[in-house]
Order: sequence, then structure tokens, then C-alpha cells
Amino acid sequence: MSGSPRPPAVHRGDVVVLDWGYSDGGASKVRPAVVVQSDALNRRLTATVLAALTSNTSRTHLSTQLLIEQNTPAGRTAGALRDSAVTAENLLTADRSLVLRRIGRLTSALLSELDDCLRSALGL
Repeated sequence: MSGSPRPPAVHRGDVVVLDWGYSDGGASKVRPAVVVQSDALNRRLTATVLAALTSNTSRTHLSTQLLIEQNTPAGRTAGALRDSAVTAENLLTADRSLVLRRIGRLTSALLSELDDCLRSALGL
């Protein structure tokens, strides 16, 4: 008798595509997100915490949003197909089995900026 398959490994700063469920519990949408949970917890738990990624960059002036510019080295490393915003105020805890694939990774500089956005969003 074999156990259920282990969900895909994820690491803090990974940019992934997942089946993101709507907060009302109804439908879902395949969309990109950034893994924000620590690697220690990602190794131990089957769920991870993610921040949504959106192509709506109109609010990147807010302290809770991080701009990722497509035509920069950091944007290319992140796998950005267009200028995008990581929305630290839009977090989701999801089972890692919902992660469809990894498309990139935030640079250490962008990840440090995202930490500032998360602190602002969470009031830390």
C-alpha cells in the first residue's frame, strides 16, 4: 500500500502558477503567485503561503505592493511576461498540490523588498 504522492517542492521566493481559489469558495482561476512561506515550513507542511501576482500595476505606489518590471534582469529571473505587481495584501494558504509549475524566482533584492511589503501589509 503506497501513500499519497508528495506535493511539489516549493521555496520562498519561487514564482509559481497555481489554481487559485476565490475567497467565496466557488470557482478558481489559474494565476501566478510568489511563495512567501519560509523554506523550513515548506519542507514540513503540505500547504504554503503565497502572495498574488497581478498585471494591474496601478497601485505599486502603495507600500504593500512590489513592482516587477518585465524588461529588467530581475523581471526576467522572476519569469515576468509583463510588468506585474506582487500584492502582499492578497495572501493565500494553499495546498502545494495546487501548484502547477514554477515559472521563475525573485532575486534576493526583490525578495527583500517584498519582505518590506509584507511587513506593511501585516502591520509588523
